[in-house]
Parts: sequence; C-alpha cells; structure tokens
Amino acid sequence: MKTVNLKSDMPQVHEALQRLDRELALARQGKLTLLKLIHGYGSTGAGGDIRIAVQKRLLEMAQNGQIRGCIFGESWSKSDETAWKLLQSHADLKSDSDLGRGNLGITIVLI
Repeated sequence: MKTVNLKSDMPQVHEALQRLDRELALARQGKLTLLKLIHGYGSTGAGGDIRIAVQKRLLEMAQNGQIRGCIFGESWSKSDETAWKLLQSHADLKSDSDLGRGNLGITIVLI
C-alpha cells in the first residue's frame, strides 16, 4: 500500500485537496487498489481542516462511485467490519503501523 502525505508542508485546504486528486489519479494509472493518506488531525491547533475536507471529499467520491470506499484512521482496526474484510484479502496490511491505533490523522482509500 502506497502512503501519501498530504500535509507534509502544511498546505492550505484547497492545495491538499488538489494533491488528493492528483495522487488518486496517479494511483489509478499505476493500477494501485489501496492508498494510505496522511492528512493530520489538527494537532497544531488549526482544527483539522485538511482532515475534515479530505474525508468529506472521499465520502462524496465513494457515493459517486469514484472510489470503492475509505476507512478512516479511527476505524482502522481488526474490530471494524470493513477493515477486517480488507485485512482478510490483503494479509500484508496486518503489519501496518497504524492498524489498531485509532490514528485520526490517516485514511485508507480503496480505489
């Protein structure tokens, strides 16, 4: 699973969303089926605007059939039904460092 850091240089929300779109397009071109996004959760006191915007965009994309779905970091655990199904089909993900940590700063995207 490829990991993409959308917040590495603390971009504005619109820039982070542009990066998201670009990375999803590149992932499709590379025939990737999964992407791990690092968007942060607002630990700098900025309120997590990038997280909120990215997750909103991903939910819209899932509803429109542009992606298969997404698993927010707080649900990225073996006890979550969607995550468990993904882990069963991709056993290598069981060693992901964020699995089971409730990390609000990441999202797994099913492309």
